[in-house]
Amino acid sequence: MSSPETRRITDVGTLKAISHPLRMRLYRALFVARTATASQLADQVDEAVSLVSYHLRKLADHGLIEEAEAQSADGRERWWQPSSYGITIRDEDMRDAPELVAASDALGRAINDQRTTLLERFLDERLTWSDEWRSASVSAEWLPRLTAAELAALGEELEAVLRKYDQRARAAEAAGDTEGRENVAVHLHAFPYRS
Repeated sequence: MSSPETRRITDVGTLKAISHPLRMRLYRALFVARTATASQLADQVDEAVSLVSYHLRKLADHGLIEEAEAQSADGRERWWQPSSYGITIRDEDMRDAPELVAASDALGRAINDQRTTLLERFLDERLTWSDEWRSASVSAEWLPRLTAAELAALGEELEAVLRKYDQRARAAEAAGDTEGRENVAVHLHAFPYRS
């Protein structure tokens, strides 16, 4: 990836672009693969290559992905990669902007739908995973009483821990340590609620 930083999205056009369910699936698949062609991604999402190519160009138009160095000798293949280490949307960027709030809500719901689908697939297929993987998986709920500042600090610490593990795994994989590695989804939700 060209930038190790997380991209902060503040414009409605980019929010709408990434909110499209297929584009979100493609972005996620590309983030996991690190680099891929439209053909490879089309196989993963079970869509036509022409449709995937169109949506990849839309993601690129908004700077969410970019062309990557070719990974094969076939000059006709166009390789893609994420242009950042992920995306973030901050509430403070949307205050007094109802269109941004609506686009952000649509993105949040699309992401949640896909996260739910991933979790449900794991639950349906749980017994096909080894004892080691089933024991390593985590399902927990914590209900602390925090201030807004404490919740923000908690989020920053959790992000730092996850980034550390992800970067360590990426470095190990790049060095050839691929034995026993699987894609892992970590979903965290932390929000206030009233009983």
